[in-house]
Amino acid sequence: MHVYANLITQDALKRDFYYAFAEKKYPGLPNMDIITIDTEPFLVGDILVEPISVKHLKMPVLGFRFGKFTYITDANAIDDIEKEKIKGSEVLVLNALRHEKHISHFTLKEAVAIADELQIPQAYFTHISHQLGKHADVNATLPPARQLAFDKQILHF
Repeated sequence: MHVYANLITQDALKRDFYYAFAEKKYPGLPNMDIITIDTEPFLVGDILVEPISVKHLKMPVLGFRFGKFTYITDANAIDDIEKEKIKGSEVLVLNALRHEKHISHFTLKEAVAIADELQIPQAYFTHISHQLGKHADVNATLPPARQLAFDKQILHF
């Protein structure tokens, strides 16, 4: 399997899943082909992928834009230069952990504000916790074209 990862992520994979990178592998382990990426756009087959650098507390992590679709999770800050990469997206998936401030994730209010600021037509919020409340109750409070994502959700483009 191809795994696209920057150097920080590769180090974490090799540390946390050391057994998957051992010379002698036991049956059932994944066979990974790690492809190094950074902040430059790259191709997966014929799909252009544009990395978006965001912060998870102080740690740089990557979100990705695929055409008019942008996916960012585990973030609490996006610099203005990186926001420019998101502008023009038709759909944004963004983390919104809870209502209360968190050190490494956006709140729901912050996530809605980013989608509004960037004038994204449709936003889905993910990486949510039980502290946010019941799905239907929270969705009822959100503005039009802003809603919580859910498991096995399918988006059509």
